[in-house]
Amino acid sequence: MLVASVAAGVLLAGGGGVYLATTADGGGTSGGAAAPPPPLRLDAKAGDDGGPGIAPGEPDPGGGAVYKAKGPLPEGPSSAPVHRPEGRVTSAEVSRLAKALGIAGAPRLEGEVWKIAPEKDGSGLRLDVSAEAPGSWTFSRYDGGPAGDTCLKGRACPPPGEPKPPRGGPVGEAAARAAAAPVLKAIGQDDAKLDASQVMGGTVRVVNADPVVGGLPTYGWSTGIHVGPGGELVAGSGQLKDPAKGAEYPVIGAEKALEELNKAASGPGTIGIGGCATDPPAAEAPAPPGSPVPPAATCKPDVPPKELAVTGAVFGLAAQFVDGERALVPSWLFTVEGEAGARPSTVVRTAVAPEHLAPPAKPSPSPTPTPGTEEGAEPVRRVESYRIDGTGTKLSVTFWGGVCSEYTATAEEGPGKVTVRVTERPTDPGRACIAIAVEVTRTVDLKQPLAARTVLDAASGEPVPRG
Repeated sequence: MLVASVAAGVLLAGGGGVYLATTADGGGTSGGAAAPPPPLRLDAKAGDDGGPGIAPGEPDPGGGAVYKAKGPLPEGPSSAPVHRPEGRVTSAEVSRLAKALGIAGAPRLEGEVWKIAPEKDGSGLRLDVSAEAPGSWTFSRYDGGPAGDTCLKGRACPPPGEPKPPRGGPVGEAAARAAAAPVLKAIGQDDAKLDASQVMGGTVRVVNADPVVGGLPTYGWSTGIHVGPGGELVAGSGQLKDPAKGAEYPVIGAEKALEELNKAASGPGTIGIGGCATDPPAAEAPAPPGSPVPPAATCKPDVPPKELAVTGAVFGLAAQFVDGERALVPSWLFTVEGEAGARPSTVVRTAVAPEHLAPPAKPSPSPTPTPGTEEGAEPVRRVESYRIDGTGTKLSVTFWGGVCSEYTATAEEGPGKVTVRVTERPTDPGRACIAIAVEVTRTVDLKQPLAARTVLDAASGEPVPRG
């Protein structure tokens, strides 16, 4: 779970707020008249086309929630730049990272990926780095395993490319931070905000690092370093190159951003099971032609919107898709109080002034059918979760299906995302089938390692959580 940095944040305590974040240019404006920046076109799922603008896995305001600040919110700077990936990754940069990870050998460029991989049986350490900025990288360790008839089938015998689960309890947070420090220094993230509270499988401790870019904390640009029970590095992923400073945009304060966040939330509350309980309409004679049509009956939600307390606000940069590519966009990172003793969470809203955001694309004259609903098209299933193997190239997706259909998974790869589509084909279309839901998993071979790219579901267009 990504944790927003609060090193340059605002805490609302005692009814007051103090703005502590800084910008590279001090938030000032030049004396001469500068040309306005080009309109910023955010991806439709970024939250600025009417969506809630939240981070994946965080509370959804569209589900009947309203955010309320516990105290005054800061104004922030007057402007801030967007940061975009720029340039290519060099062999020297890959070698520096490999040395910090303890990987021997020279990197070789295969297509658009730098690789340092073990030979022979594939056991050992492996590093894959995308040649295009931001240089998404993945690191994995494969210890090999028994082959042929010497290993019974089961969880104890991983397939080739998938590491054996380590044994032993997790190291302490301090030890994990110390193990990750050389890697973070090698990629220029030794000043990143660290969180080492996550433990995977009861044995591996994960150090999540949110780097500082342009003097601002980031969200969604995290580096993850997995430390084994013996303090050894067993896996990792992140970005090798910081994005370059781009066009600067006027930004709004936290209070306005929170207002926009709540405005985008369309959920008025919760309707109980069965919908609205209303009396059936009395039979009436048909209205004469030309009569005004009465408004449709509406019902009020059974449960009013849930209020969530905002306890802090940080001005920073959040990862979003801009014109189809990942970038860091000026944003407000709101800390939301956890419910029933749960840990606080982070909700993100773009801080770029609305008048500088490109308007949503105009709908075409003919409505575009939903994928999978076109005549003759195969139905599309929604992906529930995904897993990636040790090589980073075998993507397994899990979804709900039926017992009378065959399923095929395909992937469309981009620089910052991988879109997975699962299509369904009935095995016997003319025959009745019992309606039983079963969990189905299909595996897709990626051309390049997944690295830090986001997995999107083609049916919904939403990010897929890692299972």
